[in-house]
Amino acid sequence: MAEEAHGSESSLVFHPMDQFKISPLFGDGPIHWYTPTNVTLWMALTVLCVVGLMVLGSRGRAVVPSRIQSVAELMYGFVHKMVEDVAGKDAIRYFPYIMTLFSFIVFANTLGLIPTAFTTTTHIAVTAVLAMLVFTFVTVLGFVLHGTKFLGLFWIKSAPLAMRPVLAVIELISYFVRPVSHSIRLAGNMMAGHAVMKVFAGFAAITLISPVSVVAITAMYGLELLVSFIQAYVFTILTCVYLKDALHPSH
Repeated sequence: MAEEAHGSESSLVFHPMDQFKISPLFGDGPIHWYTPTNVTLWMALTVLCVVGLMVLGSRGRAVVPSRIQSVAELMYGFVHKMVEDVAGKDAIRYFPYIMTLFSFIVFANTLGLIPTAFTTTTHIAVTAVLAMLVFTFVTVLGFVLHGTKFLGLFWIKSAPLAMRPVLAVIELISYFVRPVSHSIRLAGNMMAGHAVMKVFAGFAAITLISPVSVVAITAMYGLELLVSFIQAYVFTILTCVYLKDALHPSH
């Protein structure tokens, strides 16, 4: 009896964080930088989905668009308006990069909702690279366009003269913290949602509360689908804000 009780308890043991483990696609050996893993697989699938939607789906450019073309056009118009409204018309030349960024994050987030899939944006290693690319891009662009005048971003002329050096230090620190907050926000929100869904899924094995658990999982799936788009939107709109600072650094 004791053994059976122990066995039933162990069958209910679940680990919400196991879904975020990186594992090799072939074998169980150590992971090197060149080892194909579940992360590389789902990142590749994300890229294929982006290409399929934006390139193949809209290749025909029909007068009466298909469903795929309609989705591509809606996404294109949404991001184009975001860039123009937030960063200005002179930022449209950088629209392809921002569009690619938004599309990649949206597909990475939504593909992760497929059962047994791996959500690549839950890993800080992925989101940190995306954030550092944005940070490097806008910083280099600011110096290329404005030279040392780009440092005017940290010098608040509207503040009292005695306060300007202190505010300059604060602005400088906050500027270099940008990639940290940019990456952690996306990874943290995606990881939290998936961990909660895994917890509810674990309770589904208990007969008494399984109906409640199923309802909760369904609701969480709907919420996470919304969060997938919101987090892509937040990451992209912050990129547009940083781009605006690079194009117009003066306070």
